[in-house]
Parts: sequence; structure tokens; C-alpha cells
Amino acid sequence: MISEPKTSRQLFFLVALPRSGNTLFASIMNQNPEIAATPNSITLEIMKDLFLLKQTDVFENYPDHKSLDNVLDSVYDTYYKDWPQRIIIDRGPVTTPGNFQLMQKHFKRPFKCIVILRDLMDVLASYMQWYTENPDAFPNRFDCKNDDEKLSMIMNKDGAIAKDLEAIKNSYNYKDICYYIKYDDMVANPEKTFIDLYQFLGIKPFKHSFQDLKQVEVNGIKYNDTIVGKNMHNIRSVVRKKTNPYINKIPERIRQKYGHIRF
Repeated sequence: MISEPKTSRQLFFLVALPRSGNTLFASIMNQNPEIAATPNSITLEIMKDLFLLKQTDVFENYPDHKSLDNVLDSVYDTYYKDWPQRIIIDRGPVTTPGNFQLMQKHFKRPFKCIVILRDLMDVLASYMQWYTENPDAFPNRFDCKNDDEKLSMIMNKDGAIAKDLEAIKNSYNYKDICYYIKYDDMVANPEKTFIDLYQFLGIKPFKHSFQDLKQVEVNGIKYNDTIVGKNMHNIRSVVRKKTNPYINKIPERIRQKYGHIRF
């Protein structure tokens, strides 16, 4: 017998730049057995790829919009139908204009977004520390001669940072459904941050611990960081603010080009 999707399941989204506390956030939220805060999610890519089928010759030759729209309508219920958690926090840039339009048309239920804000220079400093300390990190796998070239590659217009910046910028058009968390506030006062978040989401409060944190694992699956580089998603066991010395090593050209992006 095919199991029916849990239509009572609540879906929220996490929008944030890489290296801005996504994994820390997921580790904390996943202490609650009713919640699954996902690692990087492919659900929006599934939606986009299905929608793009409408531009193919095969579809245009027999344009059955209703049948394909039925599949688009069911993406989230189908993808998460076997997950035991009642509340899903899906990590993805849902508030880019294209993604948000697809969700409005096909999800058909209200949803809220959590947006983590961290200054871009802090994000790039975190990248620098990571790829400097881990030789197999993906920025070291290309023919980049120095930090300027590596950070420029990370900031390419088709990369994750550019996409998430677009999502954060566009989220301000939907402030009524978005809850903004500053990274510095999350690590300086995590208890208040998560109490306020639960209130915004309208779900039952949960007593979280901010010590002895576990690496992110959801339904028995962990990140396979051999793909992007060792320790990409490792977190410290205790929530605390830590000054990153690499902030002073960011090349001047990068500072001049991107230093104004602050939250």
C-alpha cells in the first residue's frame, strides 16, 4: 500500500548565505523531535526542473499543463511523505522572484521563512579560514592563484552566494512572512533568539541546549563533505561568538567590491 502524504505537516523555509550559521541553526532546531531542519535541499531545484519541462519540444508538442501542474503541486508532500517529523524547515532560496512565484502557484498553502543575516565580509572570512585549513576544499581544486581569485570564484554570479543574496534582498518584499535572525544575535543570545522564533512560527516552545551540539544528521543521513571539502559543515560543540582573524586578510579589491553588503 502506498503511504499517503501528511497534509497536516507544516513547512517553513530557511534562507541564508552559506557560512552564516545554517548548520548551527539546523543542529539546534533538530533537537526538537517534531522538527527536521534540512541540510541544503534540492526541492526548489526539483520544482524548477519540472517547470522547465514546459519549454521542451516534447511538452510543447503535447502541452498537457494540467497533468504537469499536478506533479508540481505535489512536490513537497511527495518528497517529505516518509519523513516522521511533523514540521519541516527546508533550506533553500525560496524568496528569489522565480522560486517564490512557483511556490505561490503550486504549494497552495501559507508558509513562513526564517532569514539568517550575516555580513558578507564575515561570510568570506569564514570561507577563507575553511579553504586555508582544508586543502581539499573546493576553492583549492581550481586554477586559482590567490585569495582574490578564490573569493571571486566563490562570488560568481551563478553561485550559491549570489542566489542567496538575491533571495535575502527579495525577502524584504514579504516581511509579513519572514523572521530575520542576525547571526551575531544567534550566537550571543541563542535562548532569546529561539524563543522569539518559536513565537513567530506559532509552534509549541521547546527547551533547547546550546552546549554539546551534535553534527547535523537527519533521518540517519549526514553531509558527505568529500564532495565539497572536509569540514565544510562541521560546527563547534558550544554556541559562542568567536572573532575570525581572516577578516583582516580579505584582499582590498574584494573589500571595495563587496564590503558594502552588510546586514
